Amino acid sequence: MQQEESSRRQKGGIITMPFILANESFEKVASYGIHPNMIRYLMGDYHMGFVEGTNVLLQWSAVTNFLPVFGAFLSDSLFGRFLTIFIGSIFSLMGMILLWLTTMIRSAKPPPCDARVPHSCESPTPIQYTLLFSAFALISIGGAGVHPCSLAFGADQIDRKENPKRERALGSFFGWYYATAVMAIMIAFTGIVYIQDNHGWRVGFGVPLVLMFLATIFFVAAYPLYYKIKVKKSVFTSFCQVIFVAWKHRKLTLPDSSGGLWYNENDAKVTTPSKTLRFLNRACIPSQPEDMTAKDPWSICTVDQVEELKILIKVLPLWSSSIMFSVAMNQSTFPVLQALTMDRHITTKFEIPAASFSFFLIITVMVWVILYDLVILPLLSKMKGRSVYISAKLRIGAGLCLSIVALVISGVVEHVRKDKAIKQGFLNDPQAVIKMSAMWLIPQNVLNGLADGLNIIGQTEFYYSQFPKSMSSIASAIYLLGSAIASLLASVLLSTVDDLTKGEGGEGWISTNINKGHYDKYYWLLAIMSFINFLYHVVCSRAYGPCVDKAVLTGVDVNNSGEDEASRS
Repeated sequence: MQQEESSRRQKGGIITMPFILANESFEKVASYGIHPNMIRYLMGDYHMGFVEGTNVLLQWSAVTNFLPVFGAFLSDSLFGRFLTIFIGSIFSLMGMILLWLTTMIRSAKPPPCDARVPHSCESPTPIQYTLLFSAFALISIGGAGVHPCSLAFGADQIDRKENPKRERALGSFFGWYYATAVMAIMIAFTGIVYIQDNHGWRVGFGVPLVLMFLATIFFVAAYPLYYKIKVKKSVFTSFCQVIFVAWKHRKLTLPDSSGGLWYNENDAKVTTPSKTLRFLNRACIPSQPEDMTAKDPWSICTVDQVEELKILIKVLPLWSSSIMFSVAMNQSTFPVLQALTMDRHITTKFEIPAASFSFFLIITVMVWVILYDLVILPLLSKMKGRSVYISAKLRIGAGLCLSIVALVISGVVEHVRKDKAIKQGFLNDPQAVIKMSAMWLIPQNVLNGLADGLNIIGQTEFYYSQFPKSMSSIASAIYLLGSAIASLLASVLLSTVDDLTKGEGGEGWISTNINKGHYDKYYWLLAIMSFINFLYHVVCSRAYGPCVDKAVLTGVDVNNSGEDEASRS
């Protein structure tokens, strides 16, 4: 034990931060840089229709967001965080190489054609599809290793109990981590997109490839400096054990929670199970005297294990109410096609790339985070005369409301854009640029950014505050799981609406020719569905009851950060 502590003091620390942050930053620029313009690559070089291309991207997004759940499980129970990140980086690099090769090898994609004459364009062959989708798959597998582990691995390097400045160091690391992540995404949405638009796909995909190579090198270079925590039992395994043992003990009589005999470990945080979801309490009832000293977790579970699963089940309804929010936010390909048909010039010589309007969303998130921490909370605290913070549940709900407003505005802007395109004689020319400024797309991006800042950050804080520290990996994975489900639902919704509105050989709402489609009606359909979902959220929020964070604008003395509160819950 002393040797382990000595090793921990010798390794880790602030010296490892530049390597971890460099890995995270380069990986984000590389991975995010290939996404905004991908719909143009699929439609232009692979001759996919808008619906087909969007469905491919939505399904890729679903896989990318779902796999980190397995990545977190493998990290916690088998490989450890360093090896998981390293393997993930290698897979991402292989995927980037394969994607870049699709631009270099002429036979890797269909021959060029005139997009205005669709019948002249050949569809990709099965081999060409396989090469493209293999690149997507490798990038997704790589992200599953890097994304759920990077933040936790960095925290491992400085989270030492013997360090009196541990909390301050952790807070500083989290701040730098999110700051570099936001900057990386901003560079990806502007710099990488600009390169793709002005220097072609070979250079546009080659730069992310080089950055991913640098990310891997930087991470591995500090191998001797890292502190690597030994693998222990995963919380996912614990959940399976509780369900299995509760079923195994289903015939046992449940005693009163306060007076029963329950199985606990010496350092148990909770010694008596709660009265909610009482059927799970059977998992911690000893079926025979020797169970009280049992070592087999598949024979009896601790009260802590049971309560952890109960917390997860309790959160699920409220978590599900934000899936529709992610469905609405997944419509990122629509504004790209809109921007391509609008005047994007800022000056006579410079125009904003069509895929870079998401920059305004990212910058709004960053401005909101700064204002919230440095202006809004201090101002409210000064007005109340005591420390104040805004409930995570309230911010989640506010984000849902703003996303509805953003969808309505998006529909109005598209309605006006289409009307102008038809009046200017471009009904059959979806590539023509109309006399309407693309700056009209900025308000919806700003509102979406504010909705993101409220809802997504609120979700993350909510999960971390409600879950015990042992479930911190779940707090990261549960949001990504919701995003994965949302991507699948968005794909199903898009295909269903397209099929239902096509009629017999006609143009559907989601037509490849944006001037013949009805993207405005699709936006409004999403707004109606989001409003119904908001009502569902209100019901779930009230049913959930009070949270760990009990102060909602009214103010309460806060002496510790939200993370400290969560660790004591």
